[in-house]
Amino acid sequence: MSWTSQKSPPERMDCNDLYITSLNSGSNGNCYYVGNSEEAVLIDAGISCREIEKRMLRLNLSMNKVKALFISHEHSDHIKGVCTLAKKYQLPVYITSGTLRNCRFDLNPGLVRNLSSHSRTQIGRLTVTAFPKIHDAIEPHSFMVSCGDTHVGVFTDLGAVCGELTRYFKLCQAAFLEANYDEQMLQNGGYPYFLKQRICGGRGHLSNRQALELFNTHRSPQLSHLLLSHLSKDNNDPAMVKALFDGHAKGTEIIVASRQEETAVFVVSAKSPASKEFSTLNYSNPQLQLALGV
Repeated sequence: MSWTSQKSPPERMDCNDLYITSLNSGSNGNCYYVGNSEEAVLIDAGISCREIEKRMLRLNLSMNKVKALFISHEHSDHIKGVCTLAKKYQLPVYITSGTLRNCRFDLNPGLVRNLSSHSRTQIGRLTVTAFPKIHDAIEPHSFMVSCGDTHVGVFTDLGAVCGELTRYFKLCQAAFLEANYDEQMLQNGGYPYFLKQRICGGRGHLSNRQALELFNTHRSPQLSHLLLSHLSKDNNDPAMVKALFDGHAKGTEIIVASRQEETAVFVVSAKSPASKEFSTLNYSNPQLQLALGV
């Protein structure tokens, strides 16, 4: 269940603040919300339309502010709800041509928008930057969503850390970052050898150690929130990985994105100290209700 802080948010919210939540994160489905006071985007829709609606309602987030879907790759845990959601709300779906071919969607062609590497898509005041990542899919991409000087990265399903990833990670005030597996748990677990190799072989997923190395080496001093994402059900432990990152946090708030439910909504700002102090939302604040469309 999501929760809210008893603190009141700042009386005046910056127009470039971003509101973020993970609606679900894991091999059973992925969906991430990033928006400002006027518009929002969803990165992937790997849970059903109904579940997306239910979880956003619990968070007092309005689907009316969602203006587009961005699809990272064709694996089912990222696309399950796309067609129903896009049809119901007439949302444009930004997707590469190769990913679209491999999804075999029953999707209205009028809703399809071509996505290409290093493209920058403007959605109102939001800018969504797509860049290629290493993963065992046709044309996999990561995303950075920006509003003014505030940047949020969605960095999951990563076989390895590459130069593109470190370049964008350094810019972010917040990031959804994959920490899929503990190396010892994976090697000692019951997965067949081919699946273990698929996960750790350089085109699958990032381990806790790899994610922590990226965090320690390349984070911005303004990184106020890190949402550890796409944790394995069998090869990781949420409490363990949170404790691992908390030991290196140095002021960054560490959140583990659940495989079963939404996180709280977090406020992210280029003004880092304020965003840390008011990291979760008090929905009774009238100004905040107006911003989120409650």
